[in-house]
This record gives sequence, structure tokens and C-alpha cells, in this order.
Amino acid sequence: MTRTEFRQVIRARRNQLTEQQQQNDAHQLLDTLLNVDEWVNASTIALYLSFDGEIDTQSLIQWCWDHGKRVCVPVLHPFSKGQLLFLEYTPSTPMRINQYNIAEPILNQLSIVPVATIDLIATPLVGFDSHGHRIGMGGGYYDRTLAPFLHSTTGPLALGLAHHCQHVEKLPTESWDVPLPCIVTPSKIWRW
Repeated sequence: MTRTEFRQVIRARRNQLTEQQQQNDAHQLLDTLLNVDEWVNASTIALYLSFDGEIDTQSLIQWCWDHGKRVCVPVLHPFSKGQLLFLEYTPSTPMRINQYNIAEPILNQLSIVPVATIDLIATPLVGFDSHGHRIGMGGGYYDRTLAPFLHSTTGPLALGLAHHCQHVEKLPTESWDVPLPCIVTPSKIWRW
């Protein structure tokens, strides 16, 4: 299968989950994340706002706020095409809908959080394989964001979040793909 075909098949699986399955997965995901030291010990966590059947991150965001963690979310960079910025996110953050129909904070330079200061970046994904490779929506935003930290001992830990149904044995990969060191599903922690 091609990458496009993998995206179609896995997105279809993900979108077949019922609302109840989505809610159960979101609650179980939080329980599983509490067994990930990097999650528990992080001070600043970047999370995405769920879209298109992605595992719901709202309970994770609320948990972070309840535990005094700084939360930031991605924003499409207005001047550097294909790049992400991360902005601090609070319950009162003013929002807008971006070109992909995804909610994001209205750009405020005072709210920008430098990527190097983030402890953990939770990445969305369409699918992942048994080797830590992820396939996203095809824009390469997270690959470009994470590439500078791929072989670094500093910077954020990239952690993928997914439903079980998003796992496949092997994905086709490209040279620019950034494998993830950790992916968490509702009942399993995958590490490479």
C-alpha cells in the first residue's frame, strides 16, 4: 500500500469508532499516561486539539491544568510555511479556525513557547508501526518541528498518541520521516 492508501484505511478505521469508544479510549489513555514518567514529570506539555477522529486530548489538557502544568498547542506559523509555533493554552485563550479547519489560538507573540523549552510534545498521527514510524496527514509539520531534536539529548520528548486501531505492522517511510521514541495507546506504552 502507498502512504496515501494507508492514510485512507487507517482514518476510516479511526472514524468508525463510536462516541462511547472515543470517550473510553480518552479516559484509558490518561490512565496509561500516568505510567509514563516523562508525562508525569513534565512541566510544559504541548498537546494538539483533536480533530477528525484523533484520540480526544481534552481530558489530558484538563489534567495538565489541574496539576499545574503549562499547556501549549500548535499554531501554523504565519510567515514560515510548513512550520509550527507553539502557544500557551489556557481556558481563556482566544481561538480561531485555521486553513485546515482546526481550532488554534489566535497568534499572540507573548504566548509563544520556544520548542526547546517544551518538555514533551504529544504528536497526533494517522497511523504508526511497530518500529516507531508515524504517518501524519501529509504536511510534514511535526517532522520539521522535531527534526532538530532527533539525535539530541536536550529538547522535548516526542510522544505519539493513538487509538489501538491506528497500529499497523510496517509503514512505508521516507528519508525525512522522524520516528517517535514513544507512542501511547489506551492500554499500551510503545518505546523504541
